[in-house]
Amino acid sequence: MDEISRYAVGLDVGTGNVRAVVTGITSDGGLNVVGYGEAPNQGMRKGVVANLNGPAQAMDAMLGEVERMSGYEVNSAVLSVNGAQIATTRTEGMIAVGAVEHEVNEEDLARVEAVALQGRLPANQEVLQVVPLQFVLDGQAGIKNPLGMTGSRLEMRANVVSTMAPNCENLRRAAEAANVTTEALVPSVVAAARAVLSERQRENGVAVVDIGAATTGVAIYEENDLQYVGVVPLGSNNITNDLAVMLAVDTEVAEEIKRRFASGVAVETEKPVMLKWHGQDLEFERAQIDEVVQARLKEIMEMVRKELRRARYEQRLPEGIVLTGGGAKMRGIEQFVRETLAVSVKIGVPSGLKGVAEAVQKPEYAAAVGLMLLATENERHQGGKRAAKKPKKAAKGGWLRKIISKF
Repeated sequence: MDEISRYAVGLDVGTGNVRAVVTGITSDGGLNVVGYGEAPNQGMRKGVVANLNGPAQAMDAMLGEVERMSGYEVNSAVLSVNGAQIATTRTEGMIAVGAVEHEVNEEDLARVEAVALQGRLPANQEVLQVVPLQFVLDGQAGIKNPLGMTGSRLEMRANVVSTMAPNCENLRRAAEAANVTTEALVPSVVAAARAVLSERQRENGVAVVDIGAATTGVAIYEENDLQYVGVVPLGSNNITNDLAVMLAVDTEVAEEIKRRFASGVAVETEKPVMLKWHGQDLEFERAQIDEVVQARLKEIMEMVRKELRRARYEQRLPEGIVLTGGGAKMRGIEQFVRETLAVSVKIGVPSGLKGVAEAVQKPEYAAAVGLMLLATENERHQGGKRAAKKPKKAAKGGWLRKIISKF
């Protein structure tokens, strides 16, 4: 086995949980998953930081376990960002690059991108990603990468993914409190898509629907490019809350009922649902549970339909929909989404990984794995400057002590 000389970390900061995946990069460029972990999160609402302490403590505690498993110190990562404020904006720009014989270089690409972005976004928006859809060089359209080509006028048409700048800054501050430097911020659904989609799916046309605890992300790909990103402010926690209200139980019982008995397809049986909880025997009607779950699922999927319609991709997805996130584990959800949206549906799980990869080949780990893969690409782009380190004696943990020490 080749010795691991570098590493990369993906850190998914969700409303319900934080998850991390650490991969070692071998000398020949191979990836070997060496650590993973998750911990419940607090202090976030609908994917947005509402209290810095909650995410910081969750990241700190979880990364301590990840470091002990992997044997490496986690000091930087690619983080996920979420929230209904995430949006895509179509833009274009044009520059003169010089004489006809001029070869387009990196500086020209940076200039045309700056022109395309100028004045297109509000001051409180932060650009997360610029996705060039095509370049036009001296009137020749459909160019994917003009680097090295000759021409005098360069145009770019692109998608700009952005979100609220304060949320980005708060995520960076929470990570900093856990002694982690943020390499980049990536929308959760875009990260999940990186982990579960094939090149064929991205080329033909596909949508990833990432069902999280408090939000549901939608990312649409066609011609191998990201065409649209949107976030619906509903998630699987809404199903839990509905069950708690309708069945008159607390949310812990409702979460257990959802986890064990919720289904996207009605179960035809007259037998009641039996649940033993803290010494009590609880009994519920199966039909009532199905009615509550499917009513909320329908609302979520109708909002997903609106996102597809807004992007003009309703009934235009040859590869259908790929479901990820914790909500994708619900029984019968494939059939429910297929019947509701009239499109083919698959459950997306990360694949092609080595090491302790079996534990992260689950829908809920798709975003964390995708972030890790993006961190790996970033590491390779930088020339592998980040060497793997053994954890210091003062490993993660003791969050309050670290905050006090800053003063």
